[in-house]
Amino acid sequence: MRDVAVISFAQAKNVRDAGAVNEVEIIMPVVAEAIAQSGLARSEIDFTCSGSSDYLQGAPFAFVMALDGAGAWPPISESHVEMDAAWALYESWVKIQSGHADSALIYGFSKASSGKLREVLNLQLDPYCVAPLGIDSVSLAALQARALLEKSAYSEKDFAEVAVRNRANAKNNPKAQLAGDYSVDEILAEPCLVSPLRKHDCAPISDGASVIVIAAGDIARRVCKRPAWIRGIDHRIEPHSLGARDLTVSASTRLAAEKAGVNQGPIDIAELHAPFTHQELILRDALQLKDDVEINPSGGALAGNPMMTAGLSRIGEAASRIISGQANRGVAHATSGPCLQQNLVCVLEGE
Repeated sequence: MRDVAVISFAQAKNVRDAGAVNEVEIIMPVVAEAIAQSGLARSEIDFTCSGSSDYLQGAPFAFVMALDGAGAWPPISESHVEMDAAWALYESWVKIQSGHADSALIYGFSKASSGKLREVLNLQLDPYCVAPLGIDSVSLAALQARALLEKSAYSEKDFAEVAVRNRANAKNNPKAQLAGDYSVDEILAEPCLVSPLRKHDCAPISDGASVIVIAAGDIARRVCKRPAWIRGIDHRIEPHSLGARDLTVSASTRLAAEKAGVNQGPIDIAELHAPFTHQELILRDALQLKDDVEINPSGGALAGNPMMTAGLSRIGEAASRIISGQANRGVAHATSGPCLQQNLVCVLEGE
């Protein structure tokens, strides 16, 4: 296996509505920042891969237009995944492992404010038995949260504690959309948005973009003083039918963590892509994280959740802390689909 590391990470500020700014205009300055941080010239990047969803823009092949923000001339080697861009990073990692590239630029973007996100995400569901019910993404998450409350020792207070910690952590993140000091009692006093979830239990709708540059061995060491090495990466999927799996656990995350080698050393930080507070609890159990692990120092998805790039940002946030020396070994997680259907786990480590 080739050594591959994250050498730079940049992201746009997460906002509720980017207004008249289009996807290209969101992406372009973030790509330029990530390339500048990487120490590589644009011509030295062998592969470009993006993650997005045409459903958010409402136009076929909308991701092609976004290539203008990454720069497609002179001609480049490029690919795209209709997934969170964390999966674009996985494809890029495979590309480097196969010897077809030595470096790659990965970006994800979203302008979810253009439509009704809760309804758009219904299109992810089984088109025969579930989608026709018209159930939205928050209501599905509420069903999962209710199942967790009924089955486990977790309570709504535990949900609120997750929200309080993430919002407080986000105060140190200049790119965060939501941040601040709250108390558990304040959150529990809120009315339910969809029982048992309150507004603070749910990630905001966000517009934004993020970019990561990765490189193999000697290149990474040449341009980055302390690269964040990808020591393991794996992704797994749950059954498509929601009734065919236990919504209170994440078997796919547990398996991906095992294959990625999460427990082969101490974990300092964990960036978990949990758009709902109860999902962080499920993920912590699946990853078997100890109490001394710092979880979501960036504020996580609850501080800003641009669809199709929030998972990539979790990898970038963990990597940036390793590059800066704030942590030595971390785990990053990304999810896609309803109720933690698809999960990717990445282990990052400094030398």
